[in-house]
Amino acid sequence: MPEQITHYGCKFSGYSHKTAIALEEAKAQYTHVEVDFTNKPDWLFNVNPAGKIPVIVYGGASAPADQPSPESVKLAESAVLLEFIADLYPGSGLMPSDPVQRAKVRFFHNTVDTVLIPALFTWLINSAPASTIVEALKKVQELLPDNGAFAIGDQFTIADASIAAIYVRIVLLAEKGLPGEEQATGVLQALSTPELAKVKAYGDRLTSRASVASSWDKETSVAYLAMVAKQGAK
Repeated sequence: MPEQITHYGCKFSGYSHKTAIALEEAKAQYTHVEVDFTNKPDWLFNVNPAGKIPVIVYGGASAPADQPSPESVKLAESAVLLEFIADLYPGSGLMPSDPVQRAKVRFFHNTVDTVLIPALFTWLINSAPASTIVEALKKVQELLPDNGAFAIGDQFTIADASIAAIYVRIVLLAEKGLPGEEQATGVLQALSTPELAKVKAYGDRLTSRASVASSWDKETSVAYLAMVAKQGAK
């Protein structure tokens, strides 16, 4: 049985959302510590010297969140943490046992991190046209299987956790008219066309999943991203 798990993150961070989804899918017993990432507490650097979230503190004796046990292991970076969670809970199906399927999960996750997330921030910060998001979603759509509800088939994996946290934010921003009316409308219109029907149906399945819906806060997320957009526009 896994040792104690403490998850440090915040409900408006897409990266924290990824790992929270995985923990929920694994039905892990864990403690969540909400971190005010807009005003980082000094003790966060005791948990992760880089001062980033998400972080998982694993094992060690029970201790206050701001003073984790010296015997515990401190792990960071969402890509690392997703695989760590999957390895802790092999019965969850978050990472397949087949090498080819594992490679597909990693490639899908890499596409989210190197294509979709950069597109999101370019669209948001630079008020780039809707096509920035549309083209990125097309690349994701190309990876979706012809049969199966999720990224690599019928089993929800960490690939799905990775994209879910980003997809819901793209749609929420567009519904709120961000980063601008033209850019937002363009994304929503594209998602309503046959051209993106496959990725939209997939995204809708992810959005309605309990692990996704319960592990983020819409209002603080959109407020944070609106602030990022405003700062980027200066």
